[in-house]
Amino acid sequence: MVEKIRERGEPGVSGWKLVLAYDGTDFHGWQVQPDQVTIQGTLADAIERITGERVLPQGSGRTDAGVHALGQVASFAMAAAIPAANFHRALNRALPASIRVLEAASVAPDFHARHSAVGKRYEYRIFRGEICPPWISRYVYALNWPLDLDAMREAAAVVVGEHDFASFAASDPDLARRSAPNTISDSISDQGEGASTVRTIFSSRWDCVDSDLLVYRVHGSAFLHHMVRNLVGTFLDVGRGHIAATEMKRILEARSRTAAGATAPARGLWLISVEY
Repeated sequence: MVEKIRERGEPGVSGWKLVLAYDGTDFHGWQVQPDQVTIQGTLADAIERITGERVLPQGSGRTDAGVHALGQVASFAMAAAIPAANFHRALNRALPASIRVLEAASVAPDFHARHSAVGKRYEYRIFRGEICPPWISRYVYALNWPLDLDAMREAAAVVVGEHDFASFAASDPDLARRSAPNTISDSISDQGEGASTVRTIFSSRWDCVDSDLLVYRVHGSAFLHHMVRNLVGTFLDVGRGHIAATEMKRILEARSRTAAGATAPARGLWLISVEY
């Protein structure tokens, strides 16, 4: 068994890219944590069982506990010579049913799931019916309050473009790092003094999928930790009439987490896709 974690550029080592879908309900988020079941740790264990190598797959972003994915991307370096199709099948046999590998491919050694990304799409799903069916309750925020959808759409449009999103960043005191503005991560990876909270949002909108499902869709170059969930929580305050849609500009300019709304629950958030 290989104890050392492989590095890109080592002789005989090749780069790999995986596209994953998962139900995040029973995992403590993406990132490996002591004594916690995580997506990253479960994937690393499966790769080790198949190849004998211990790798640490790097995700395009560190989804929080309870957040789901349809198109998470992971990359890692591996020495084992195994055809991609065989590796793909073996991974899905080794992983729990709540994690599926949609694609497995050998890539250039310099490919990195996070650093090579240029865009990411999220959805936040809200069930609007009176009684949420149990078979979807893990994957939506059940909320049947009266909402002013026109006001929510007006507020969502305000965040399109390049803005300082400090008002929508997590305020966790134990986060030590926050991501630089040219990286793509839904987790703050560099919270040092002076780190930028400026991000660019390409599109931001609310869609009624049917009479019971309301979906917030956002496409951006990068996201701060809890940014999408904090945006959704604020938009819901607008929809309930607690905040005027015209206040969104003031909230952005405040650069203070206390100016924005509450954090929406993790279960409604989906990482849809990552662009390279």
